[in-house]
Amino acid sequence: MADPMRIRAQAQGDKAVVRVLMSHEMETGQRKDSAGKVIPAWHISDVVATHNGKQVLSAEWGPAVAKNPFLQFTIKGAKAGDKVAITWKDNRGETRTDEATVS
Repeated sequence: MADPMRIRAQAQGDKAVVRVLMSHEMETGQRKDSAGKVIPAWHISDVVATHNGKQVLSAEWGPAVAKNPFLQFTIKGAKAGDKVAITWKDNRGETRTDEATVS
């Protein structure tokens, strides 16, 4: 399984800015290894963010997203102490969920 995501959620007035660094290789399926064989595609396909259990973001990604992707978004109505969870799923069926508290 992939390394934990680095999530920072900071309150700014009546909203929170969430920054997420995901650890994932993100292969496009177009590169070749040293033997000349194509490296199979392996990338994050779905990302979901929740704020206190309520979904606030949903995204579908493809192979064009860079290795170890960075995501930033704003949640209206968030305050210090609220929980923000990020879940990703890749095209091999692997998933990862991590959570942070708004500070």
